[in-house]
Amino acid sequence: MALAQTTQSPIGIDGAQRSVAPWLSQHSAILLLGVVLVFLPAMVNDFIQVQVVGWALILGMIALSLMFLAGYGGMVSLAQMTVAGVAGYMVTVLGVSSLPTISLFWPWWIAAPLAILIAVAFGTLTGALSSRTEGIYTIMITLAIAAAFFYLTLQNWPIFNGFAGFTTIPAPIAFGVNWKHPLPLYYLILVCAALSYFVVLYISRAPFGLALQGVRDNPRRMEAIGYNVTAHRVAAYTFAAIIAAVGGILMVWLNNQISPGSAGIEASIDLLVIAVVGGLGHPIGAFVGAIIYVILRTFALDALVAVGLDGRRFQTIIGLGFLIVVLFSPDGVIGIWRRLSARAPAAGGRNRP
Repeated sequence: MALAQTTQSPIGIDGAQRSVAPWLSQHSAILLLGVVLVFLPAMVNDFIQVQVVGWALILGMIALSLMFLAGYGGMVSLAQMTVAGVAGYMVTVLGVSSLPTISLFWPWWIAAPLAILIAVAFGTLTGALSSRTEGIYTIMITLAIAAAFFYLTLQNWPIFNGFAGFTTIPAPIAFGVNWKHPLPLYYLILVCAALSYFVVLYISRAPFGLALQGVRDNPRRMEAIGYNVTAHRVAAYTFAAIIAAVGGILMVWLNNQISPGSAGIEASIDLLVIAVVGGLGHPIGAFVGAIIYVILRTFALDALVAVGLDGRRFQTIIGLGFLIVVLFSPDGVIGIWRRLSARAPAAGGRNRP
């Protein structure tokens, strides 16, 4: 038995090494990105750390909820930023803000979970209304919901304070940490973004995720073999709403304010641009698209002014970038990266003597 153990051990170790090596090679770019994000505060100032990378991670989380619905469920929802807005408004109304006549000033550990529950209920209701439709009809229903919420917040003063919105919404002080400081807030955002990414990866390979992809590809066949297509779609909206709601609360804590424009129609369209540019079929694409979008939105204005153009035309640059990516790579920047990565080994093999 001892001889058998000594002869089998190297084989097992060698087999494990052979199984780990391809995984590391396949995910090397994501692992490198994760290491960079962990050590980023030591390399950049607070503005880049929070207002650029932190904001991009929050937008990436909300775009990830859209990517989950569109990529795995075939449902393009324009109401995900609205779900985030509901969570943001609710944590403000229930928690702390500059308006004691509206906000209830409940502690964060009550306000935040209740805000998430309300936003998830809103997202589930959105799914129940739109899950029986497909294609352009789903887009139009969710866009109508986003528009209705925008005008509700814009015109309602007793609850949402109208177009002025809320200001001075501090991140909480909890567990001996002041989360409004740039470093703790950045790592809070990073941990939430990483958890949302890995949970989406897990769900996509779990039975529910595989069934959802089957519903996306052939709903009639899935219904014929006993799956409840509508229930799977509504459950997908519920799961996506959890991610978007957490992103909405982080959005409020980062910006210290929320207004109708935070979850308006323009913001919903921007979220769709982020998801498409990154790649609707890839979870990491939501974060890549968000980083590209935030960098362009932050620095394009100064770049245009530097070359003598009107800085207000930065949206034109974003639009041109969106068109270029969609024309040359329907699966976004991640699709371009994967094609280039696949060509590199092939070119290396042809160059060998």
